[in-house]
Amino acid sequence: MSLGPGIIPDESVFAELRRQCMSTENWQNKYNKNGMEVWVEVPPSINSPQGKKTSLSKVHKVKCKIAISDVSAATMYDVLHDNKYRKTWDPAMLESFEIARVAPNADVGYYSWLCPKPLKNRDVITLRSWQASEDEYIIVNYSVKHPKYPPQKDLVRAVSIMTGYLVKPTGPNSCSFTYVSQADPKGSLPKWAVNKASQILAPKVMKSVYKAGQNYPAWKALNSPEHKPWLYPIQSELPMMDPAELTLQHGDSLENVDESSTWDAQENEDSS
Repeated sequence: MSLGPGIIPDESVFAELRRQCMSTENWQNKYNKNGMEVWVEVPPSINSPQGKKTSLSKVHKVKCKIAISDVSAATMYDVLHDNKYRKTWDPAMLESFEIARVAPNADVGYYSWLCPKPLKNRDVITLRSWQASEDEYIIVNYSVKHPKYPPQKDLVRAVSIMTGYLVKPTGPNSCSFTYVSQADPKGSLPKWAVNKASQILAPKVMKSVYKAGQNYPAWKALNSPEHKPWLYPIQSELPMMDPAELTLQHGDSLENVDESSTWDAQENEDSS
């Protein structure tokens, strides 16, 4: 992902996410059932020293799209932002909190989650920015380094290369909901395992968020219904932070915790 001179995404970043959400070129469809589609970006090819074309070894970009017939785009957008509500529906979450604002429409936050044994649990620090209009709601995030939140010994620091959501109304109580993610869980897991897992996990994430959207209006009615700082920045109680204190988090600067042996052991157990 390419940024301008600052750490906060400019309009070109939102435009690129929008393009990726809408495009089918260089995307391979992996799943299409019950209104949900899963796509994987076709990796670019390079010429090997032997003259043969080979795909670059990298973490795939995954895209999921779901047609929602009974939840409005505005509600789904609220669900994506409401950190207090997430604690009620996200079973993988260990801890999640917002650290600071860096702009009226951008903040930096922390999220950690459970991984299936024998893998170590993960965490991530991300900068999130958003735009909302009558025609669409869009959120983009990516990993950053925060001086007060370095990697922890008991967790593997993952990297969100780029993750985003595009929610577009299709009616007063319906919408299309698209999720694009390129994330590296680190830990020296084989890239094929990461790519395969992402194709399986992404639809599960979408279904969980959709169900959360169905239940959100009733929950929000009982939990500060007028408090939505993502729509009304004046409501935010987060401290302001100078974005110059943040830098992009690149995966190659993080220590690799070797988990390949434990993954292989799990694969052998599953196949026996």
